[in-house]
Amino acid sequence: MTLAEWCVFGALLLYLSTIAAIKWINFRRFDNARPRDPAFYEDALSQRALGAHQNGIETFPFFAFAVLLAEYRDSPQRLIDELAALFLIVRLAYVLTYLGNRPTLRSILWSIGFAINFGIFFMPALKRFLPV
Repeated sequence: MTLAEWCVFGALLLYLSTIAAIKWINFRRFDNARPRDPAFYEDALSQRALGAHQNGIETFPFFAFAVLLAEYRDSPQRLIDELAALFLIVRLAYVLTYLGNRPTLRSILWSIGFAINFGIFFMPALKRFLPV
């Protein structure tokens, strides 16, 4: 497996661990019979963790598809790997700023992550201009 493919797996683990961590921290309040009970997400940290988790679910398909498309269309693997690793780092920082209640920085990081994703997605169309 390539580094980029491992980063896809890392992005999956990141969005799953975001909500799993808050459920583990508040395990006495969490009712597995009602996993989507709004009462569990009443405190601010739980709300932000849920928001970060949901955003991870929203961004994951585009990232995974972009990586697979770039690899399938024989784009420079080293560049795909570097951008995928950078995307994962930005997403981790995004989650931390979401949990830390830093909305402006969070929005900036989201935009950077989207731009990285955009770059990976369009890499096959631009590969003749890219260094090998």
